[in-house]
Amino acid sequence: MRKRVGVFVCECGTNIAATVNTEKVAEYASTLPGVAYATTYKYMCSDPGQELIRASIAEHELEQVVVASCSPRMHENTFRRAVEAGGINPYMFEMVNIREQNSWVHHDKQLATSKAMDLVRMAVSKVLKNQPLQKSTIPITKKAMVIGGGIAGMQAALDIAEAGYQVILLEREASIGGKMAQLDKTFPTMDCAA
Repeated sequence: MRKRVGVFVCECGTNIAATVNTEKVAEYASTLPGVAYATTYKYMCSDPGQELIRASIAEHELEQVVVASCSPRMHENTFRRAVEAGGINPYMFEMVNIREQNSWVHHDKQLATSKAMDLVRMAVSKVLKNQPLQKSTIPITKKAMVIGGGIAGMQAALDIAEAGYQVILLEREASIGGKMAQLDKTFPTMDCAA
């Protein structure tokens, strides 16, 4: 069965479009194996841009999505939510940074456009190999184990216990206290070390 990928290239106003020919990148993307739909939009992260992604998923029966735009750190979650709202597993999505890693570091439009095409080609190739993932949770028991019954270990165990958690203090010797238990008195107060 052939997979159907949608490629969405963001112009980011002039942040990307000033250096990258986004129309040419989308046109190239449409020729890649598995790509069923490719387009550009001025601001893909905007509400209308996200709606374009959701509507295109339904209209073109897309199964995977590639967005070529800015840094994943900035908008990866935005696009994952849009893809999920469109009915696709959010892990059947790849994002390509053609702003910070391309447009902002090149002055030659032809070179930047060529690099954007390469980045999109690689993302399409990767998304075709993606497998749907499911979020899961694992129950945990909120307790701690402190290894070492010296002064630092005992203090850590007391602090954790005072925070309301069960603590297991593990010491390899027969008694706790560590090096401190071997001392007679401590300076400057000359208190008993034990």
